[in-house]
Amino acid sequence: MSTLGLIATGAALEAIDRHVPDLVAQQFASRLADQDAGLWGEAARDEAAQRLGWIDLFDDSRAVAEDVAGLAAHLREEGLTRVVLAGMGGSSLAPEVIAATAGRPLEVLDSTDPEQVAAVLGRDLERTVLVVSSKSGSTVETDSQRRVVEAAFTAEGIDAASRIVVVTDPGSPLQDASIKAGYRAVFTADPTVGGRYSALTAFGIVPAALAGVDVVALLDEAEEVVDLLTADEEDNPGLRLGAAIGGTAPLRDKLVVQDLGSGIEGFGDWVEQLIAESTGKERTGLLPVVVRAGDPETDWDAPDLLQVRLVAEDDESVPPPHAVQLHGSLGALMLTWEVATAVAGRLLRINPFDQPDVEAAKAAARDLLDSPAPAAEAGAVVQGVEVSGDDEVLAADDLAGVLAAVGAQVPENGYLAVHAYLDRHADVDLAEIRADLARSLGRPVTFGWAPRFLHSTGQYHKGGPRTGVFLQVTGEASTDVEVPGRPFSLGQLIAAQAAGDAGVLRRLGRPVTTLRLRDRGAGVAALRTAARRAELRGA
Repeated sequence: MSTLGLIATGAALEAIDRHVPDLVAQQFASRLADQDAGLWGEAARDEAAQRLGWIDLFDDSRAVAEDVAGLAAHLREEGLTRVVLAGMGGSSLAPEVIAATAGRPLEVLDSTDPEQVAAVLGRDLERTVLVVSSKSGSTVETDSQRRVVEAAFTAEGIDAASRIVVVTDPGSPLQDASIKAGYRAVFTADPTVGGRYSALTAFGIVPAALAGVDVVALLDEAEEVVDLLTADEEDNPGLRLGAAIGGTAPLRDKLVVQDLGSGIEGFGDWVEQLIAESTGKERTGLLPVVVRAGDPETDWDAPDLLQVRLVAEDDESVPPPHAVQLHGSLGALMLTWEVATAVAGRLLRINPFDQPDVEAAKAAARDLLDSPAPAAEAGAVVQGVEVSGDDEVLAADDLAGVLAAVGAQVPENGYLAVHAYLDRHADVDLAEIRADLARSLGRPVTFGWAPRFLHSTGQYHKGGPRTGVFLQVTGEASTDVEVPGRPFSLGQLIAAQAAGDAGVLRRLGRPVTTLRLRDRGAGVAALRTAARRAELRGA
């Protein structure tokens, strides 16, 4: 039996007390269950009408689970025990959390970094099956990954079509092309579910099931709380959580998300994508700041911060002031957060189902690929790192000074976002600078691996409050990977994505600094040292 528990304090509790009675009186929960597209206003009606299938998906998802179970058994009989998932945004984050929480191996290929992709291609292809997940099939990252892995299969004398499983929307170009190509299996998901709400559809279920997860149990966990989440009652946890995160006054728009032993692996990354992309628009929104226990933001009580803590069911700790603390099974929590996001959208008076600013960076990257501009020269070279940015940044004598100058650009109510266009496995140590920079600045710092963050927080950075300062970290790759049938390599693609996103942010008036590591290993080590030194300077 799934259990859900939620405790709120301070501003979060006040928001619940202020908004939940009205939400109950307005019958928000039951209207959501009825897929009432008018809940977010007339301007959102058309989009919402096509995006509410996630509230009632269990029959379809159970049918998919049954079909994929048979495929999984056949693949195991053939010795295909390594599952690689090519997908971006909700198509990859949800199955990654599901598999990791169940302790099942799933390799997520959500990058265009040539080193990260080459590492996947360089081993165990003889026992690999590739899952390609994309609603439309036109996502450039996923299409490129498919082409590269398919070519690698063929080069090894492997029948590529027999190793590729596709998840897409019915009638998409990818579905048609996959059937023509004779791929092993093609699964379709409900087209009325947007990508970030698709955790419990075929997009979450197929890769996880192939990796060995009991996805029926996951669906059971979620379905057990449907009646609770669709009831017009004041103890509805979806209403309460949505009010807590979206209804504080003044708005505490930065959610410090930490896991304190819930047993759910990587849940913060999935919540980050769901909340930031759904709410970050029209100069408002909620920015999740995913941290670890003991990171500096967890002790702060700034007026724009709300603590969000995920705990174990038997955790009896008392939440800090201005916090929401919750526990539950993975399936139950996924559905609860989806409902809460819909509630927050209503309270923020925005459409939680569109992503109007995501296309800007994609278009800029396409333009650069079609008509490459000459490579911009670095404004300075500091400790072997090429630095491009504002004059104050370029005037620094060392990397610690560069980081301090970047930090000085962060406004009192702002945040720093670090975007790493690197290999999130081999270069994982770079993520350690997040906490050090936050400690130095006294302001929240987010860290995102690129290009996957473009399908997550990228919407918030462009459509939300213009209070962000951006630090890009790119790097020289030791190898490159050509994309079959395309006039660019992965190295060219990721460079265009970095340059395109930086250009869009600058046009919005946001400060962007780019650090290009000539030597990745040495550069990561130097940045970690610099972040610690910057902390001492700020002390």
